[in-house]
Amino acid sequence: MKNLIATTALVLAIASPAFAQSKLSDAERADFRAEVRAYLLENPEVLMEAISVLEDRRTDDAAASDIALLQSNADEILNDPASWVGGNPDGDITVVEFMDYRCGYCKKAFEDVAELIESDGNIRFIVKEFPILGPQSELASRFAVAVLQIEGAQTYETAHDALMGMKVDVTEASLAALAAEIGIKDMAAVTERMNAPEVTSVIEANRALAQRLDINGTPTFVIDQTLVRGYVPLEGMRQIVDGQRKG
Repeated sequence: MKNLIATTALVLAIASPAFAQSKLSDAERADFRAEVRAYLLENPEVLMEAISVLEDRRTDDAAASDIALLQSNADEILNDPASWVGGNPDGDITVVEFMDYRCGYCKKAFEDVAELIESDGNIRFIVKEFPILGPQSELASRFAVAVLQIEGAQTYETAHDALMGMKVDVTEASLAALAAEIGIKDMAAVTERMNAPEVTSVIEANRALAQRLDINGTPTFVIDQTLVRGYVPLEGMRQIVDGQRKG
């Protein structure tokens, strides 16, 4: 550790404007730099240690920044009445997923999330419709939100699960077929609502929230006080949940 501190101090000194303007002669300055260079070449592990410390600090800073973002946007994340809520409504941990129906990693995470909620039994789960992968993603999310608004939470859950398992292109025809398959009662009303301001406002609000949280990919999870960008396997999610419970 002493070597790390000494080396870091030397490197910082050499890089500083003060060193360049110091009273050392050009020859003395060159000798000093050569000595530091020789030391680092002989002890490269010191540089690796310094890089590791820097990366740890950056990780800690990013985590602290994420916590601040989550706290300042907590109400929209956790209490948005326009978002579907599943799992245990009274759970001690809330998991929020920003997802896109055309996202391969969202489909991969789908079964893991379902198993996490089922096996844990004490997780409140919120879905944020976040279509970012083109027109088909937009169409699927508009359909899902319209189903929630017209048909209710239970039918939305069925539609959401069906969309996650959909293997064909998302078109008006394929959505109509899906609607018939899952027993949607009033597809005409759902179709009309899909392009209505009530649906547009939900998707735009989710996009604005994602921008504030610096989310630009799917899936992204908020697990209590942890922001997880990208796919995490089931055991990884369980570890994060356990960590949040332990504080």
